[in-house]
Amino acid sequence: MFAKATGLGIIGLKGFPVKAECSLEKGTSQFDIVGLGDTAVQESRRRVSAALTNCNYPLEQCKVTVNLSPADVRKSGSGFDLPILVALLEAQGVIKTDSEAAFIGEVSLDGHLSAVKGVLPMAVAAAKNGIKRLFVPIGNITEASVARGIEVYGVDSVNQLIKALNGEIHIKPAPPFKAEQYASLPPDDFAEVKGQENIKLAIEVACAGFHNMLMIGPPGSGKSMLAKRISGVLPPMSFEESVAVTQVHSVAGLLSEDVPFIAHRPYRPVSHTSTAAGIIGGGARSPSPGEISLAHNGVLFLDELPEFRRDVLEALRQPLEDGQIVLSRAGGKVTYPCDVMLIAAMNPCPCGNFGSGRKCTCSSAAIQKYLGKISQPVLDRIDIQTEVNSVKYEDISSTEKGLTSAQMREHILGAREIQHRRFAGTDIAFNSQIPPRLLHEYCKLDGEAEALIRAGFDAMGASARAYDRILKVARTVADLDGSDIIRRRHLSRALQYRSLDKKYWKN
Repeated sequence: MFAKATGLGIIGLKGFPVKAECSLEKGTSQFDIVGLGDTAVQESRRRVSAALTNCNYPLEQCKVTVNLSPADVRKSGSGFDLPILVALLEAQGVIKTDSEAAFIGEVSLDGHLSAVKGVLPMAVAAAKNGIKRLFVPIGNITEASVARGIEVYGVDSVNQLIKALNGEIHIKPAPPFKAEQYASLPPDDFAEVKGQENIKLAIEVACAGFHNMLMIGPPGSGKSMLAKRISGVLPPMSFEESVAVTQVHSVAGLLSEDVPFIAHRPYRPVSHTSTAAGIIGGGARSPSPGEISLAHNGVLFLDELPEFRRDVLEALRQPLEDGQIVLSRAGGKVTYPCDVMLIAAMNPCPCGNFGSGRKCTCSSAAIQKYLGKISQPVLDRIDIQTEVNSVKYEDISSTEKGLTSAQMREHILGAREIQHRRFAGTDIAFNSQIPPRLLHEYCKLDGEAEALIRAGFDAMGASARAYDRILKVARTVADLDGSDIIRRRHLSRALQYRSLDKKYWKN
């Protein structure tokens, strides 16, 4: 007896259909699964056999062979339990499967279905491959319903699924997904940050052009407080951006029934104790996404930047440039998106007091060793560098409100609208993505600005990459000012945001 059912596999964020082909032959009891399945797939034999027995559909004494096709592609996870079980039930004549349906889910020993990770990208792949109906555990139903063009059915047990496939009961498909109900609570407001108005203006520039930013200042100056509020003033994510972020979180197993959809831009603070695998992603055979991918379309915050291991910082260089990370393992390559806004913070020296007016206990050699942990190539990928000074008593005690998040968001959205019109019909979304070959087209300077960049570039001894980033930041400053041409005042501000190279990282 032979039968098959459709399941879905996933490599990175790419889902693909998998046929669970089951053959029952008379003979000694034996259960084999072939088709390059990992340990979780091989263990499916025990789960499925026990579930069938406990649901009163035991396998007769026979030889069972299950092939997961395509057999030359590696498969992982417990989500293949359900298609294997469905195919076995059809081979036994218990049910008649739906040829336009697919099945995802882990089967418990008592026949109940458990949620699995990675359902959203698999549901998206199912829709693209012409599958009309998708059966998933109840715990995955909302997540799967985010995919468009496919009906999603949630089931909680094998017996319920059997009755539904045999027409004994009717299960309603999940209602159309509404992203609005998952809108986030109002974020913390920049108005709560006392003083630091110049830093707020620098953050406006960073958010308007999606530029990376480094804040240098003594402990207690508010660097972390400022960073925490940045994702709240970035433009809201489109539905497509939210789906992309949700898929990454789905594969990482970070979604739940309560939070099945990521509607707000991620903010991922990372400790300096994190490993390279934890930040860029890793794993033996099927690498999972790291913090840089979980922050996709949002903010990745690295506090105490010099305390990170050198290899961790260097591993970030290429992903920050490319907006994606490629992880190669024995099982093949996986690609995860990581288009992030990097916000980094650090003290100016090991004790934190250098240049703050407080007594610094560090020697010059200690300061240079501390700062030297950050290489020039890493610095070149940070568009904006700014000092965060200690907050004065007058600022703390003042009852006057500074720049609010609402005001900053209004300025940022205005600059983003200018960029949207400028880059219409291209793959460029914001100024930080302008490729070098198009800089002179989009970053036109007036005469005074041209003279300033020539003099400033030579004085700074900047690299070609730093030159490109100065122009991009100047373009964003001009957008915030509503100017088509980059003028001297715009470029002067962009150069100011690169001046800390000379102050701290002296050659």
